[in-house]
Amino acid sequence: AYGFGVAILISATVAAVGFATFGSASDGFVLNNYAENDLWIALSRFAVSLSLVFSYPISFQGLRDGVLDLVGTPMEKRTNAVLNQSTVAILLVVTMLATVLKDVSFVVAFGGATLGNLLVYVYPALMFGIVSPEARVPSAILGITGAVLGLIGSILCIKGSGGAH
Repeated sequence: AYGFGVAILISATVAAVGFATFGSASDGFVLNNYAENDLWIALSRFAVSLSLVFSYPISFQGLRDGVLDLVGTPMEKRTNAVLNQSTVAILLVVTMLATVLKDVSFVVAFGGATLGNLLVYVYPALMFGIVSPEARVPSAILGITGAVLGLIGSILCIKGSGGAH
């Protein structure tokens, strides 16, 4: 718990300093606001690149397995050929989205509005409502509230981007 708290504190501090430096003119990826020839920013960009390169395969495997679960592919049918084909298909979709979505802040905001609300409000309410039948009504209210907040956040995110994403 302390590790997450420290990580959140560091991230919030860096984000606040970045925003305080550039205000509302801040780019979605704050490092893009700094000069290209700044050595420390270049090192920071390199560190972010390394982080993405080495964490992406771990995240992608979870995405691929989740997609295969959603389409109902049983574990015994997940041969190397199926895994390879699904990897190529998902990478094509992700790459196509990356060519269209130029602003990382939109992706982060939309993900927070949708997935964040699901993880914080909707899923826990569903789980608690299932294991505690006497709490189904409050759980349903919390789940519906989370869904409404997610919808409002998604709409505001799309409107804020001018619908260009």
